[in-house]
Amino acid sequence: MKPIPFFILLLLTQCAFSQLKITGTVLERTEKGDPDTLADVHISWLNSTSGTVTDSTGNFSLTYSTDHKKIVLSYVGYVSDTITVNRPNLGKIYLQPNIALEEVVVRKKVNSIQKSLFNPQNTVNVDSREMLKAACCNLSESFETNPSVDISISDGISGAKQIQMLGMNSPYLLFTQENMPFIRGASQIYGLSFIPGSWIESIQITKGAGAVLNGFESISGQINTELVKPLTDQKFFLNTYANNNERFELNTRYNTVLNDKLATGLYLHANSRSGKIDRNNDNFLDTPIAKQLNLMNRWQYVDLEKGWVSYLNLQYLTDNKQTGETSYDPDIHAFSNQFWGSEIETHRFDASAKIGYVFPELQYQSFGYQTAYSDHRQNSYYGNKRYDINHTSFYSNLLFNSIIGSTQHKFKTGFSFNYDQYDELVNSDVISRIDNGVGSFFEYTYDSLERLSFVAGLRADHSNRLGNFITPRLHVRYSLWDKASLRFNLGRGKRAANIYAENQQLFASNRNITTINSLGKIYGLDPEIAWNSGVNFSQKGYLFNRLFDISIDYYHVNFKNQVVVDWEIPQEISFYNLNGKSTSNSLQFDLNYEIIQNLDLRATYKHYDVEVTYNKGLLEKPLQPRNRVFINLNYETQKKYEGRQWVFDFTSNWLGEQRLPDTSTNPTIYQLDAYAVPYTVLNTQITRIFNTSFEMYIGGENIGNTIQKRPIIAATDPFGPYFDSTITYAPTLGGIYYIGLRYKIK
Repeated sequence: MKPIPFFILLLLTQCAFSQLKITGTVLERTEKGDPDTLADVHISWLNSTSGTVTDSTGNFSLTYSTDHKKIVLSYVGYVSDTITVNRPNLGKIYLQPNIALEEVVVRKKVNSIQKSLFNPQNTVNVDSREMLKAACCNLSESFETNPSVDISISDGISGAKQIQMLGMNSPYLLFTQENMPFIRGASQIYGLSFIPGSWIESIQITKGAGAVLNGFESISGQINTELVKPLTDQKFFLNTYANNNERFELNTRYNTVLNDKLATGLYLHANSRSGKIDRNNDNFLDTPIAKQLNLMNRWQYVDLEKGWVSYLNLQYLTDNKQTGETSYDPDIHAFSNQFWGSEIETHRFDASAKIGYVFPELQYQSFGYQTAYSDHRQNSYYGNKRYDINHTSFYSNLLFNSIIGSTQHKFKTGFSFNYDQYDELVNSDVISRIDNGVGSFFEYTYDSLERLSFVAGLRADHSNRLGNFITPRLHVRYSLWDKASLRFNLGRGKRAANIYAENQQLFASNRNITTINSLGKIYGLDPEIAWNSGVNFSQKGYLFNRLFDISIDYYHVNFKNQVVVDWEIPQEISFYNLNGKSTSNSLQFDLNYEIIQNLDLRATYKHYDVEVTYNKGLLEKPLQPRNRVFINLNYETQKKYEGRQWVFDFTSNWLGEQRLPDTSTNPTIYQLDAYAVPYTVLNTQITRIFNTSFEMYIGGENIGNTIQKRPIIAATDPFGPYFDSTITYAPTLGGIYYIGLRYKIK
């Protein structure tokens, strides 16, 4: 399948439904006449109770209503204002103080991480303010201050970060970009670094099987990223970053509003890491030499009066990594036995579009179409092992929303199509396959507007690899009492395991890789099938006159079939279908509390019980901490003239003991303990906001300098039988200290 015909097809099609949003910024004039943002201004449609409030930067977003044409802005101590809505971005709106009033103004802070009490799904929304608390250079680094997911290091060679949820690795998560599949297949290992953090407007993290309209692959949950919108984003944004490991980054966004309906943005991300870092003196680089160039052109069209909205994204990326021994020179030593080295070169093109229409006279009724195309080409080698993969993907989804009788009974229905072509070179073996499938779905939502709401969905799919199957999913919310919700979810997931693309770190060892054929249609293996069930309790309230919220989750995942990755024999790695039990049980307790004014505590405890049946029997999953404790403290000073402010952030991550794969048959010098000792990772950042346009930040990651003492087994004999860099349970790089700046023009 050639990329050019698909690209032409993409440009001829339009794509996906997205709700229309009205945005703007509310400000006041200081005594000196300078603008200053207003937080917590109430905004609602005229003669309606539907509304929102501005965030800490004065920005707001309100769902468009065809029944109303004006919004009302109200705030204690200020004169209320009424604005006619004639464009999606209302720009800057100034409120005038009511000098006749002498009142105490009470301001409510809007948290950067929020969980709704009314959503049947257990979803956490993370806005862009949260990602400013740490150096979120890409998506894999956007969860350092967020306990919803876990971050792990894939191996001691590449330094790639992986996301885990409910005790399961990232392939069991559905990654979407604006609700279209994004990180999957060939991009599963390194794709998290292909989404720059500065491009992200918000992240939605959903535990459980998710919604049927997003597909059938999710098992542990879904992570959706929403990108900044050209019509509502700043005109210009600049972010630079540098750290003590010679890593440099540049991020820019430039938006042009062509008229009140059409805007375009050009986004750029570039990074390089040129230093040869070997702090543990094992003659291997602790982090790769790397460079990346990432470009996106984004178009947005909104016509509120006629009900049309559409987006078009074009993205190109080139990414290069070199790692291995410090003396390795790829021009001299590639595929030789003099020095061990690795190179990973990736070129990727993405194009996506979506179009939506809201019926002007029936605002509850709409349709949308979304489509996405990607061409991913990776050439790589690990020592003398070769792994290349070309992955061409096309996705299309048609969606219709309406009601049954009243807005208490809503439904979504539609059709989807997906196509994937894989061409892999594994050493000297060429493996090619084409996966395609069509499906239809129906999702019913009931909302009593009081205590009970639920979402019940069912989809039916036909796939040339997975066969004919149905996917049921259910999400229920019940309001127990004031500001307390109980949720339950149940769902089924099914997926094809791309055993080589999802486990590329295994090439950075001298283990013998084998596949035990089950006569299945994917590498001789059958697809993975699992049921996910979970319950969540959430309570919000006041403790000592300060807001708090608590949340308790329990989830159980039961695999009916799984592709087991077995590395319990030190010189072997085996892939085979499950013959026995495989379950994941996870318990999580969250507490958010404002200790004193502007000092916020976020604390989480997690317990995991994950077991898999291997050829040796039922064992605890390796490299999975049984217990984790997360603590985040954030303090912000009061905003002063022109928004001047200090922001302090501190995060502690404690990981309990982890079972390590069996190395007892290795020579004594190459053996590891049965369990890894617990450890703590500390991160911090200080941000100085000089005004609404300019800020600087400094910070440190792993400031306690916690490192794994021996991340590579047999590092002195990389071509011998015991060389292995895959047993990584702790950071391989010591303390990282960085500095950066952000500049924006509204």
